[in-house]
Amino acid sequence: MDFLNVHHSGFLIAMSCVVALVAGFTGLSLTRDLSEKPMFQKKVSVALAAVALGGGIWAMHFVAMLGLQMPILFFYDAAITLVSALSAILIVGAALILMHFTARTPTIITLAGGIVGIGILVMHYIGMAGLEMCRAVYTPTGVIFSSIVAIGLCILAFWVAYGQRTNRNIVLGTFCFAIAVASVHFLAMAGTNFVAEPDVAEFGPSMSNETLALGVIFFSFVIFGACLWVSVTYLVAPRSAKSSANKAPENSLDLPTTDVQVPCERDGTKVFVRSSDVLFVRADGHYTQVYTQDERLFCAWPVTEASKRLLPSGFLQTHRSYLVNPGRIARFERTKDKGRCIFDGTDMPPAPVSRSKLKAIQDALAAQASALRA
Repeated sequence: MDFLNVHHSGFLIAMSCVVALVAGFTGLSLTRDLSEKPMFQKKVSVALAAVALGGGIWAMHFVAMLGLQMPILFFYDAAITLVSALSAILIVGAALILMHFTARTPTIITLAGGIVGIGILVMHYIGMAGLEMCRAVYTPTGVIFSSIVAIGLCILAFWVAYGQRTNRNIVLGTFCFAIAVASVHFLAMAGTNFVAEPDVAEFGPSMSNETLALGVIFFSFVIFGACLWVSVTYLVAPRSAKSSANKAPENSLDLPTTDVQVPCERDGTKVFVRSSDVLFVRADGHYTQVYTQDERLFCAWPVTEASKRLLPSGFLQTHRSYLVNPGRIARFERTKDKGRCIFDGTDMPPAPVSRSKLKAIQDALAAQASALRA
């Protein structure tokens, strides 16, 4: 078997690494602070991040392949090339869905990173299968080594970027992701030889290097534009931060200032409880349960009516089923994805805090003069 002599363009190799960096930064930045966004916006952001990361993997591969120089004329199968892009986007999208729509445990972070590593490998070898007029011949060492590097570095990238969602970690995760994508490509190519094969059956229409270059350049411009867009968000303070900065410290948390009389029932007798005496209100079907220091009472209000009456008086909605009196919270506890409000000196159960409200509740409680951060 006669192997072809191949060379690579140093400029396009450098540009492919830049594309990987920009795609990683764009995709990881698009998924920042998603817990505070509405569900529709969250879905759109995850989809765009999948396109940025998966499409960036594809663009990096083919920018580098445009620098591949062989002594024969070769083409690409357009259908297989398109399938390689779609496979990368869909596999990365599956990893992001795990990260943002399930509990973010260490197992999930590791699994998501491994899935992205597999996506890089799948994209690379499907893309290489699209070569026409020549065929790639792989060595077992190159395949195994590039696979280990891909999965290992992607798991590291996800642990860095998602261990703590800080700007610094996102930047570090970007470098890990870019190194993973570039390493897989160049390690795999280092263990790959090429042989001329003019009689290969075509799966789809042929595409020249010039046509591929137009598609890659266009997609790269889209990624660079998206990178510029998300970069601006790092320079603009979040709206919540602006509003809290403009408020006086004593007004940053609206504690109940006027009592609302909450109609309850005790042993068949209707009683009215002052909202300042209420620890929290919990939805119970079409009604609610009202918890005070000493007892639990039935209330005919549905949770929507209780929200309408109690939120303006300073109560906080920590969960779709819970309204909490911030003045009666003794302690706020937060784990990575969960939180709860503890009421001191009572046998009452804690009030849970949903993931989407964690930051808002923690900021609101921390604004109190006597607050201790969790």
